Amino acid sequence: MRRSGFSCVKKHMYAILYEEIWKVIKMGRHFEVRAASMAKTAAAKAKKYCRYGKEILVAAKSGVPDPEMNAALKKVIERAKANQVPADVIKRAIDKAKGGTNENYAPATYEGFGSGGAATIIIDCLTDNANRTIADLRACFNKSHAKLGVSGCVSFNYEHVGLISIAYEDEEAMMDALIMAEVDLKDIEVEDGQMTITVEPTDLNKAQDAIAELIPDVNFDIMEDTMLPNEYVELEGEDLKLFQRLVTLLDDVDDVQQVYHNVRNINDPVE
Repeated sequence: MRRSGFSCVKKHMYAILYEEIWKVIKMGRHFEVRAASMAKTAAAKAKKYCRYGKEILVAAKSGVPDPEMNAALKKVIERAKANQVPADVIKRAIDKAKGGTNENYAPATYEGFGSGGAATIIIDCLTDNANRTIADLRACFNKSHAKLGVSGCVSFNYEHVGLISIAYEDEEAMMDALIMAEVDLKDIEVEDGQMTITVEPTDLNKAQDAIAELIPDVNFDIMEDTMLPNEYVELEGEDLKLFQRLVTLLDDVDDVQQVYHNVRNINDPVE
């Protein structure tokens, strides 16, 4: 199946980038150095909007396109809102489902190893063409001297959790609130005023409601189900450079929804 027109990510990115660059133009040439940073931010936002747009479309088409009558859709919308996805992006995805679009996406997960074999990676996709997706992923791995593996070769060493991050420090109050709400709590950590909470992924929305009741004006920096590695590694030199390339290339693949890996120092500069 061929994709027509701009990709989902590019549509969102150009809209965001246009808005940000217009701000720079109005501020004057002195601020032109911000353009590159804005382009990077626009790309990240576009990827996030596309990701949630697809998830909402899939959830809406799996039942009725009404969150009050479709529990799966309601959960995705709540996560999208918590992650600052604009209301118009959410509405467009629901309207597309209501309009009987012939877009149909199926979930697919791929696993593999980075250069050297110490780094592991899991890629979650939503695809309407599995052959295209695996070809795109294989190209990313080949360009990064990485290796695609078989199902289960990596995921056994990861844990599926619900992850929440907020600016809050009262660990005891948070623990009491989550226990009272019967949330299956795994861990709470506080560092530099930022609280990270991990729960069973099925309890993510229940945890969100309990936190919102405890902190009415809470802002969720992160609220998502994710895969956390049981052990992290740190890469150096060429292995780190190649793994950074792999993650960057995967981020440019439209079908990729999420990338999980075990490299702690992924953002370190490489000479």
